[in-house]
Amino acid sequence: MSLPQTPPGGVLRLRRGALAVTAVALSFTALTACGAGNNAQSLGIKPDTAEATVDKIIIQNANVITQPEAGAAGPAVVSATVFNSGQKDQTIESVTLAGGAGTVKLTPAKGSGPITVPALGSVVIGGKGNATAVIEDGTALTGNIGGIQETVFRLSDTGDVKLKAFVVPSTEYFEEFGPSSLPTPAAPAPKASGSPSESASGAPGSEATDQASDAASDSASDAPADSASDSASQPAS
Repeated sequence: MSLPQTPPGGVLRLRRGALAVTAVALSFTALTACGAGNNAQSLGIKPDTAEATVDKIIIQNANVITQPEAGAAGPAVVSATVFNSGQKDQTIESVTLAGGAGTVKLTPAKGSGPITVPALGSVVIGGKGNATAVIEDGTALTGNIGGIQETVFRLSDTGDVKLKAFVVPSTEYFEEFGPSSLPTPAAPAPKASGSPSESASGAPGSEATDQASDAASDSASDAPADSASDSASQPAS
């Protein structure tokens, strides 16, 4: 008894099926690589954020966050995350904006003194409860919203780390990282309380009433005296 013959084209169909399975496997591998960590090959493309690396220091997500609208007066801030892969703590000695865009005041999250980037750790600048980098007068920076600002972070050991930070308004996502002093809308005018007669002092109606009352009082007090005087002056009949 002979075995069934392989139908014509059977090998071709098998090859097509094998290719399809291989394609799905490759697609799945590519997808899982995206979540494999910072060393995943899929992360070779640089993210659309300002970042720079010098020696053991990495600065990511650097932004200059201004007031919400162009021309609005008020402070601006620099936000960033600074990583230290070294074995020694470093301090951020200064943050400078090129072109004289303003002096940046640095304040640690707690206490006083410089902002420290711990060894094998990181520090976040900007946002509630974090260290801050504030430009007291950031009005001029609002004219560059949507552009870039050359920024220099100077660290105690690494020295200068230069990058081009994005200039963004403190709206939507950036609002919680932006300046704490933002313009507030004007308060509505207070509504008048009480009735018109109570709120209007010295109204015409009340003055007229007072005058009429005074006139009646004067008339009542003068009439008896005048009558008595006239009676006394007439001769008896």
